[in-house]
Amino acid sequence: MLRKNKEENNAFKDYVKQRLREGNPLKAEELQDMFKDAFAEFFEAAFNAELEDELGYSKYDYKSKETKNSRNGYSKKKLKSDIAGEFEVDIPRDRNGEYKPQLVEKHQRDVSSIDDKILSMYAKGMSTDAINSHIEDIYKFSVSKEQVSRVTDKILPIAKEWQNRPLDSLYTVIFLDGMSFDVRENGSYRKKTVYAIIGIKIDGRKELLGLWVGDNETSKYWLSILNELKSRGVEDILIACVDGLNGFEQAINSVFPLAKIQRCIVHIIRNCTRYVNYKDRKAFCADMKPIYKAVNEESALEALIEFDEKWGKKYPYAVKTWHSNWDGIKTMFEYSPEIRHVIYTTNTIEGFNNGIKRITKTKSSFVSDESLFKLLYLVSQDITKKWTMPIPTGLRKSS
Repeated sequence: MLRKNKEENNAFKDYVKQRLREGNPLKAEELQDMFKDAFAEFFEAAFNAELEDELGYSKYDYKSKETKNSRNGYSKKKLKSDIAGEFEVDIPRDRNGEYKPQLVEKHQRDVSSIDDKILSMYAKGMSTDAINSHIEDIYKFSVSKEQVSRVTDKILPIAKEWQNRPLDSLYTVIFLDGMSFDVRENGSYRKKTVYAIIGIKIDGRKELLGLWVGDNETSKYWLSILNELKSRGVEDILIACVDGLNGFEQAINSVFPLAKIQRCIVHIIRNCTRYVNYKDRKAFCADMKPIYKAVNEESALEALIEFDEKWGKKYPYAVKTWHSNWDGIKTMFEYSPEIRHVIYTTNTIEGFNNGIKRITKTKSSFVSDESLFKLLYLVSQDITKKWTMPIPTGLRKSS
């Protein structure tokens, strides 16, 4: 599908939107055609940069011209790549016929090794400087930040379509968490939170419901995200697994009043041990285990009473953590061990977050919210394509 074929291009875009509305987004290989314009633009920018360097002046900057040679229109060439398939580019000419493209040699047509490397390196969190260095080492040609941005910016419309796609009406479990990043805003850098939600569908398969870039994590912002989920088609959630953010439970129940809240036991344990002397910590943690490993709520409460009697006077704030959060802890005792194993920690989303952080750890900051979102979308698609096995919860709406 060439760029000049606008009718076919528009038809393909409509097809993409229809697939998203049906909750069946395109697979990576199906996106091949969407990259044609992006790579054509990238190579054409590279060719024009080469010719500009050859002539010694930029287009229309005749004051800087110190040569009798000049631009002389374009010739067309078809290139092909693994990602974009076949696409057509305009290669600039000069009147003296001295310009010879460096990036793509005269008889070269397959450029898979170039465009594939650019997107792959960007999706792995490499900076544009690092991408340029690798391309220059291999192909002896510099790739500017602007050229990399132009290629990767073509991801944004696809990413935004994904972010706004319709969702299932019911998710048996959702996991909610936030990650912090430094983002440039109004001339200075500030902490931004990326809000992430993973849902478990009725068939047990995991789905990343979305990524939202906002200010520091607050229950108010979570409320707006949950309302967005409802507007995208989510009617009910059985269980919401959360950490200890103030107001989190109220925000969830104001949008999904029937949802049960499960507090992350790992977070409860971490909060407790902050108040415990190091020499007591091993015994303290051992005495907590009968609470969250109990077979039912009655046994758990008995274990909590014993725990309180032993440690309550010495570490009152630590023990109080269990009492004050009991309504969010006890939910798991309503379910079988298989379901309890899934919901009693937020490991599902923390594992996803760790995958994101492994890629982004080399980037100290981002120039904008869009720059951050663009990279996280690419990284998340790479992570979630491995989510092929269902989680056997056995949960249904009748639960």
